[in-house]
Parts: sequence; structure tokens; C-alpha cells
Amino acid sequence: MCKSLAVPLIPFAVTPTDVDGLFVVRMKQISDERGIVREFYRQSDFAAAGLPAPAQWSQLNVTESSRGVIRGLHGEAMTKFVSVAAGSAFGVYLDAREGSPTFATVVTVELKPGTGVVVSSGICNGFQATAPGVTQYAYCFDQEWSATMTGVAVNALDPALGVAWPIGIDRSDRSLLSAKDANLPLLADLVASLQREVHGAPGSDH
Repeated sequence: MCKSLAVPLIPFAVTPTDVDGLFVVRMKQISDERGIVREFYRQSDFAAAGLPAPAQWSQLNVTESSRGVIRGLHGEAMTKFVSVAAGSAFGVYLDAREGSPTFATVVTVELKPGTGVVVSSGICNGFQATAPGVTQYAYCFDQEWSATMTGVAVNALDPALGVAWPIGIDRSDRSLLSAKDANLPLLADLVASLQREVHGAPGSDH
């Protein structure tokens, strides 16, 4: 006779954060002696929780990063759902949206399989891989990424952000930080740029 085994269940749950439009998601998960089945995304659960729930995600990327690698902070004009498929990461999210009530607020999230983050359009997303070996970081995009799409980006190592990255790195080490990300503008540069757009450049007619 087969022995019936209890199946541990972790239910779907959503936690708001200090950034408007940024949510931490605990994925529904069922485990037994064979391993785990995890619902990475279920549209009806997202919709019921009031989260962005596109009829379909337009693009899905998975990056593989060695321990210590930092990617970001990038805030394209699209909604993202991010998590790790394997390994672990220290996720960093910056509200870079002009006029947002939580503009310049930074939220950090310890990411592991089963934990995801909904990143609304214009919020900068970045992370540092923290697991030994390789971390697989997955991104769902509600539209296809393009190099010409609008958005902002901020230097992940800007001291003004107050981020305590768990693994110290040499910003000149291209195996840990790309040249593009190492040369992203500071938060103060973004603020100054937004102010120029509002008030006009010095000497202009505005």
C-alpha cells in the first residue's frame, strides 16, 4: 500500500515596499520527496492582488553571474518581474520617476528562488550575485527591450544611495562591473537633469 505523504505548501503572498509600485512576491510553492514545484507567475494571482498582470510577458531574459557581479541600476520604461532561478542575489531598487511620491527612495531585497519583485516602469533595478558559483537572475518584461527605449539609469556604487553591497568590489574589475554600468550617472546628476528640464537650461527663454 502506498503511504500518503503530506505536501508542504507555501502560499502566494505580496508585500508592499517603501517605493510606490514596487512589491515583493512570495511565489506559491509545493514540495515533496521529489523536489519543488514553484509557480513563477500566475496571472490570476497577480491580478487579484492588484499587481501589474499583462496578458502575456513580451520578453524573458535570464542572466548568469558569478559571485560578486553587480548589474544595474537600470530603469527602462517598462514593467518587470524579477527573481532568481538559481543561486541568490542582493536586489536593489531605486525610485527614479520624476514626480513620484517616493522619488529617490531605495529598497533592498534578499532574493532567492521563490522570492520575486514587481518593478513598475521607471523604477531602477539592479542586483549583486551573492551565491557561490553562478546565480541565474530572471527578468520578465511587459514589452520587448530596445536600446532606444526611454528610461533612466543610475550608478549602483553611488555613495548617496546608501547601499551596503554585501560583497566589496573594485569598480575597475570588468569581470564584476561593466564599463557601461561603472560610468552611469550619479543620483545627483539625475536630479540636476530633471531640474533643468523643469526650469530650463541657464540662458534659455524658459
